[in-house]
Formats: sequence, structure tokens, C-alpha cells
Amino acid sequence: MTGNDFVKFFLRTPLYVFLGNTLLITVTGCKTGRKYSVPVGFYRDEDCLWVMTNRNRTWWRNVTNGANVTLLLKGKTVDAFAEAKLDEKTVEIHLFEYIQHIPLAAKSLGIRIENKLPNAEDVRRVAKDRLFVKIDLVRN
Repeated sequence: MTGNDFVKFFLRTPLYVFLGNTLLITVTGCKTGRKYSVPVGFYRDEDCLWVMTNRNRTWWRNVTNGANVTLLLKGKTVDAFAEAKLDEKTVEIHLFEYIQHIPLAAKSLGIRIENKLPNAEDVRRVAKDRLFVKIDLVRN
């Protein structure tokens, strides 16, 4: 069992509450049509969710031009629309916000906090290897 398998298991139980801002996103492969489920961290900004991931991951490529996805969010299955945001300046902006929403993430990303704000140079450096996926929740 991998670490992702462990997180997926817990997200499907009432113990999901211990995983905080983690959700399970299910995307459909553009070429294969297969379903892929990946646990990811997120932060909420008004009516959308933002997910940060590494550019070397592959799941996000299925939402590059926008795609319908399914989320397991706080124990509930939710339909959503996701779109990858690759522009480095956009990534920097959202990385700055991500750290402000989840300050504990700064250390693991190698971003120094100075005067309660993420170091701009560190944010630029980290943004080169990251991207964000914007998720709009579908309203029924």
C-alpha cells in the first residue's frame, strides 16, 4: 500500500476529518478514458478551490484545457470543473495565497516566512516547478 493509497482509504471513511484540506480528485484520461483518483491538498478562495501540484505529476494534464471532474470533498461526492493554470506569474500569485492559507506548507516547500509573509524570491523559485488547478464546484 502506497502513501496515496493510505490517504485515499482514509478520505473514504469518517476519518477524513483528520486530513484537513485534502480531497480526492477523479479525472478522466484524455487518451485512455480511464479514471484516475489522486489525493491532493487544496485551499478555498470564494467559490472555487485551488490545488497545487508538481509539474512532473501527470494527472493534471487531463485538465489542461478544462474538464469535468469528480471530487470526494469532506465525505461527499461533488461534481466540478477543473482547469490547470500554468503561467508562472499566476502560479506565483496562488502560491503566495496558498502559503497564507496553509502556513505550515511553507517549510516543506522551502519558502521562508519574513514578517508573516512568504519570501518573494523563494516563491518565484518554487513556482517554476509547480502549477495550480482551479476547481469550480458545479451547482445543481
